[in-house]
Amino acid sequence: MERIMSVEDKIRRAEAIYERRQQGNNKQIASINVSDNNKKKDIKLLKKMIIQILVCMVLYLVVYTIQNNSYVFSEDFINKANEILSYDTNFNEIYNNLKNGILSLLPKENNEVVNVEENNNTQNEQNNELQNSIGGAVEENSNEVNTEEVEQKQELSQTEQDIINIKNTTTFIKPVEGVISSKFGNRETATGDVPKNHTGTDIAANLGTKIKSATNGEVVLASEEGDYGKHLKIQIGDVSIIYAHCNNLYVKQGDMVVQGQEIAEVGSTGNSTGPHLHFEIRYQERKVDPESILEL
Repeated sequence: MERIMSVEDKIRRAEAIYERRQQGNNKQIASINVSDNNKKKDIKLLKKMIIQILVCMVLYLVVYTIQNNSYVFSEDFINKANEILSYDTNFNEIYNNLKNGILSLLPKENNEVVNVEENNNTQNEQNNELQNSIGGAVEENSNEVNTEEVEQKQELSQTEQDIINIKNTTTFIKPVEGVISSKFGNRETATGDVPKNHTGTDIAANLGTKIKSATNGEVVLASEEGDYGKHLKIQIGDVSIIYAHCNNLYVKQGDMVVQGQEIAEVGSTGNSTGPHLHFEIRYQERKVDPESILEL
């Protein structure tokens, strides 16, 4: 038996049918619209992605800087930063390389390939060649200067080099007041008792005149034997000084003396023809003219 519907049931049923019909009419059919604006959207998306990457990098650098501030402000970091800043950066080249890299990722219209500009590369190659040529010229000039210095040193005799070394390492004062009676070198008045090759400078003075040490140094020899008679040898570095034919010695071997200290008396001991001081200077036991070192 068919169920008898009340008026209220009929109204509710009619409302349900109406709502279903309304929902059916409101459904939208999904569609994909392909337009020429896709490329613009892709470019905007790529730019947005690049900006997000740069922001992330900046934030990372800020955090890293805060965590490692002891290194950032260290001398080593500053030196490296100065070294990087000293490079000749070509921002135009960096821009072109970045632009070409981005364009290579995008779809190209009509399959056309975007060519990288060659002018900047050519200019960079020319700059590198110029820098290499300049560097080579500077190095060549430096080598020439070094060669000239070596040649100049080789032109100097051993005696001249010894004189330079003595003057650069040791200061002298006059050991005694007197008159030079015999100079350094060969002597015309040589006899059997007086050798022809004079190894020092003779300064004539009265017997007993005080002799002062011409330099600081250590007394490495105090002797009364041989042709030098009573004599001293004082050493300072590679330089040694002989004080010979003395009358009396005031210091002994092993003593340290200072410049100007009285160390002996003028005499005529050993192979001598009269009171005088035989003053001799050596560099690494090679004898040099005392008058080339100081004024006597």
